[in-house]
Amino acid sequence: MVSELISQRSWATEAGTARFARRHGHGKAADAYTDIFRMRLSSIGVGTYLGAATDEVDAGYEAAIVDAVRRGINVIDTAGNYRCQRGERVVGRALKALTESGEVWRSELFIASKAGFVPFDGAPPTDRATWMRDCTVARGLATDDELVAGCHCMTPAYLHEALDRSLNNLGLETLDVLFLHNPETQLQVLDRAAFEDRIRLAFQALEEAVAAGKIRAYGLATWSALRAKPDERDHISLARMMELASEVAGLRHNMRAVQLPINAAMPEAMTRANQLVRGRMLSTLDAVRELGLLTLASAPLLQGRLGRERPAHVPPLTGFDTPAEHALQFARSAPSVTSALVGMGSVQHAAENAQILAHPKAAASWVQEVAEAHPGAGVAAF
Repeated sequence: MVSELISQRSWATEAGTARFARRHGHGKAADAYTDIFRMRLSSIGVGTYLGAATDEVDAGYEAAIVDAVRRGINVIDTAGNYRCQRGERVVGRALKALTESGEVWRSELFIASKAGFVPFDGAPPTDRATWMRDCTVARGLATDDELVAGCHCMTPAYLHEALDRSLNNLGLETLDVLFLHNPETQLQVLDRAAFEDRIRLAFQALEEAVAAGKIRAYGLATWSALRAKPDERDHISLARMMELASEVAGLRHNMRAVQLPINAAMPEAMTRANQLVRGRMLSTLDAVRELGLLTLASAPLLQGRLGRERPAHVPPLTGFDTPAEHALQFARSAPSVTSALVGMGSVQHAAENAQILAHPKAAASWVQEVAEAHPGAGVAAF
């Protein structure tokens, strides 16, 4: 027991997450935790995307993450490029404080990060283009063609280097999941065949990381790819991604998770039949259920916009007062969503967001009404 309390050499486990849910279950709704892959994960998770790259913002995030875990949230999401690597480093400091104090075991927490966008280090450099090329092409991790849009890279060499950097930032030996970050960025310049070739190589690298014990699983974190129409350039087929993972590693591959925006202003994951799975056109959220994927909902507040005013097409919910509460309730209650990730830059935000776990998820009829009532559910371009 003592060794687990002070060691990060672990990952989210069945026993650990169940223990966490039991310990924090008082005052929570029966469905506050989602059961998936033999884990119990909080239906609200910590996001770390927004904010300036400053020490002041770091301090707010660190305090908020510690408070969120104390309040029963055991899903934490970050990325190497969030706030110039500060997102990961803040998570790492919070985890260190929580585990070394004995408040939580590493096996009780689900930690996700991402690789794909080349991150800055602490603050944006004066010459961003040169920085990104120096971090990739100049180091032999990619060619000029493989550094897409001057900022996105998913070569095997780069992914291995990015993963090691993330683990160092987080102070961990193993991530629960590493996402390819917005892989649709590559489709700006590649045809479908070339894109799939790069995905195969990326999946091979990620399978190697699983075999090395550095990650437990991998997946795709997207912005537009899983909401786009099938004939749009940035559309990605989940079934095809699973096929490519099978080509690389067989049926026991470790491509097990997705992340995508789900909110009351962007309901395409529910309303748009854009995924062909076993001969049927399904919505993305129906597809992830069919394919058995863990699903994290990003941008539930749409970078704060849905926290300021409840849209006219969102009916009021009994027991919920604020626009933010309605927005979070929609995202966490959407079908097949494991956890809705919301930015928590202060202890106040952590406390407000954690309170949602005391409420049962919204009725499917209300969620469907909100999604279908949205005026023009086109793919947002921001």
